[in-house]
Amino acid sequence: MRLSRYLPILDWGRHYSREAATGDLVAALIVTIMLIPQSLAYALLAGLPPQMGLYASILPLVAYAVFGTSRALAVGPVAVISLMTAAAVGKLALPGTEAYATAAITLAFMSGLILVAMGLLRLGFLANFLSHPVIAGFITASGLLIALSQVATLLGIPGGGQTLPEMLSRLAGNLGAVNPWTLAVGAAATAFLFWVRKGLKPALIRLGLAPRPADLLAKAGPVAAVAATAAAAWAFDLGARGVALVGEVPRGLPPLTLPSFDPAVWAALAGSALLISVIGFVESVSVAQTLAAKKRQRIVPDQELIGLGAANLAAGVSSGYPVTGGFARSVVNYDAGAETPAAGAFAAVGLLAAASFLTPLLFYLPKATLAATIIVAVLSLVDLGVLRRTWTYAKADFAAVAVTILVTLGIGVEAGVLAGVTLSVVLFLWKSSRPHIAEVGLVPGTQHFRNVLRHKVHTVPEVLTIRVDESLWFANARFLEDAILDRVAADSPVQHVVLMCSAVNAIDMSALESLEAINARLRDMGVTLHLSEVKGPVMDRLERTHFLKDLTGRVFLSQYDAAAALGALPPGADPAPDARPRAAE
Repeated sequence: MRLSRYLPILDWGRHYSREAATGDLVAALIVTIMLIPQSLAYALLAGLPPQMGLYASILPLVAYAVFGTSRALAVGPVAVISLMTAAAVGKLALPGTEAYATAAITLAFMSGLILVAMGLLRLGFLANFLSHPVIAGFITASGLLIALSQVATLLGIPGGGQTLPEMLSRLAGNLGAVNPWTLAVGAAATAFLFWVRKGLKPALIRLGLAPRPADLLAKAGPVAAVAATAAAAWAFDLGARGVALVGEVPRGLPPLTLPSFDPAVWAALAGSALLISVIGFVESVSVAQTLAAKKRQRIVPDQELIGLGAANLAAGVSSGYPVTGGFARSVVNYDAGAETPAAGAFAAVGLLAAASFLTPLLFYLPKATLAATIIVAVLSLVDLGVLRRTWTYAKADFAAVAVTILVTLGIGVEAGVLAGVTLSVVLFLWKSSRPHIAEVGLVPGTQHFRNVLRHKVHTVPEVLTIRVDESLWFANARFLEDAILDRVAADSPVQHVVLMCSAVNAIDMSALESLEAINARLRDMGVTLHLSEVKGPVMDRLERTHFLKDLTGRVFLSQYDAAAALGALPPGADPAPDARPRAAE
């Protein structure tokens, strides 16, 4: 086995060039500027000291550069995972305590172990159980919760709570204590950041700047908000006026840490670690695949699990908390010209320098500015239009989205994900247990068979052709059995039943027993059962049983062959070859 299978750096590093290094360095500079305020803000969202956000953006970036396969993915703290971290760790300790920080570090370490194990076992497919409607609903609800959780900081009042009712209740109870100076800083920062997101780039272009550098400068807008509000807080002594400031941020390298190995802590965090791992992987791999496709590159999802796992393990031993690939920073990384994962490693060096030399400048940074940064970032994730789109397209998907949103808002983020996944699986099983079954006939002038309720087709009373649009398994076998027998019992002229299997990809043992029962019941009724268009793998399994020997009819290669052999073609139609002894597909 090639070592580069698990160490992609050996592959791209072998061909690393000066041009690639230049692109990576430029991208790293831009991403570093963007990551500084984001890392601080997301750490506060997770209920952690701000420096832990910086720590989570240093060593994990290096680990991903070694083990990850995406050339543009930028790993670090993200809003949704920060919210899930706060929800999980908040069950064990109070924010601001050493136990709380240790639990967050342990959560990152556990998530890393889970992701690496999934990657080694090639279990990336498990993320497919999180359907897009569930993810969309969860991210939308989480975005609303995150934004609302920061309103209290924006107003300078006590807040808190994990659900929408709790947050609204605490906000309403403290509105009389709004700090006008905090509100002024928060409102100004929020307005500026919203303008930066939409209006700064056009303004810079009107001033003569090229579109690409204008876009990159717009992405760095939060740094300007940080600098301006910190300077204002220092100049006007806003801390003495009740404005909450970040305060002293320790300087220097991320301290090496060990997670807690208390079995009780691991048991309490196990479910949350699994959810964070899967959701982080889904978010990360979707971004990585989108960016890779733009350059006709590819990622390896199972190796991405290992890369993200290594990043989280690195966070767990360097005073960080769970991380994943972020959409906004990855797009910035890509647009800035990142050529290889080395861009992340270079960004880690920049963040290390910031943690070592720039943290004293953050003392006067108002927490309201960080709250504004979070609000502006997460509101772009809110997509309430998904409710309208899913209602129009599929009511089952709408139900999954609606339940995910309502449970996430009303009970909590973990419950919301579990409810959405559970409902999606239940609805899938329900739909699979009631497959679409159509009676079909020949479209005149063709060899195609279509639903008699949708098309003008030719049929004869003596031949009933049933097409089942689903693989046959224990959950739907009895449904098919009842449908066929009820249809034949209601129509005495039927002499032949042809089961058209063009959409049947598998038949399990329970379904085989149902087919045997259908064959026996039809025989007793004087009706012959035939099969048509049976796929090769399905036929291979049927040939290992006695079913084909007991079958009263024959197996036809195509439905047209069956119609020709059973006298179901219209006058003048081309005759078809005789039935084959087995499907040859």
